Amino acid sequence: MLQQRKTESMALKSYKPTTPGQRGLVLIDRSELWKGRPVKSLTEGLTKNGGRNNTGRITMRRKGGGAKRLYRIVDFKRTKFDVAATVERIEYDPNRTAFIALVKYADGEQAYILAPQRLGVGDTVIASAKADVKPGNAMPFSGLPIGTIIHNIELKPGKGGQIARAAGTYAQFVGRDGGYAQIRLSSGELRLVRQECMCTVGAVSNPDNSNQNFGKAGRNRHKGIRPSVRGVVMNPVDHPHGGGEGRTSGGRHPVSPWGKPTKGARTRNKNKASQKLIIRSRHAKKKGR
Repeated sequence: MLQQRKTESMALKSYKPTTPGQRGLVLIDRSELWKGRPVKSLTEGLTKNGGRNNTGRITMRRKGGGAKRLYRIVDFKRTKFDVAATVERIEYDPNRTAFIALVKYADGEQAYILAPQRLGVGDTVIASAKADVKPGNAMPFSGLPIGTIIHNIELKPGKGGQIARAAGTYAQFVGRDGGYAQIRLSSGELRLVRQECMCTVGAVSNPDNSNQNFGKAGRNRHKGIRPSVRGVVMNPVDHPHGGGEGRTSGGRHPVSPWGKPTKGARTRNKNKASQKLIIRSRHAKKKGR
């Protein structure tokens, strides 16, 4: 077995072109992560659906195949208050881009949480009404100082974190407004959430995730991602951009296979209840506001 030669940079590994698949290959260096299997009581089976719904129709294109996964039950709610927990290990999770941390509470209970940046093995984390501002600690906005970088943010109290959970993402707590907290999201959106909502201090781990280069199509197939075929190479029966003699460029503004404008057309419902909680849209910077 030829030892894979690679050059080390911070958390990325770039490989020498010893084979066609290694040429240009840039991957995350996962040597610091736990090498064993996940905690069995914190896992569930995960069945594949190949992008089909309960009637067997494809509702999400370009999905199917891929390696078998175990679902890790991650605690997004952090409702175990005032019990300190020690980080046992940082693990890889195939179901998300971020890494997860196995924490063990003082009473012996174990849980997986999203691992923030600069959280290491042996660190203690706690969830309480007013905790220290250090990565991994969770608290409601009411106990948080303004200006803090946060992730895993709830939109409804007690529902569990929904915003800023992907690798390297974070939001910033920028102010209070009545019973609401103002947060600036990574998209540029400025919005309000209730001050009772929980959030976790720090930015999510694995910020180099977006700098990977998989080097070959097969690596995307392992992830369960199938090829995407462009509309202009299809026939007119399959896509509005299809057909034409020779190579054509579509001949109309880009649309989806169902004729809806794509690439920038607004689709958000103006009458949504949460519309009034958005102070500044993520599209505002495009308008030059």
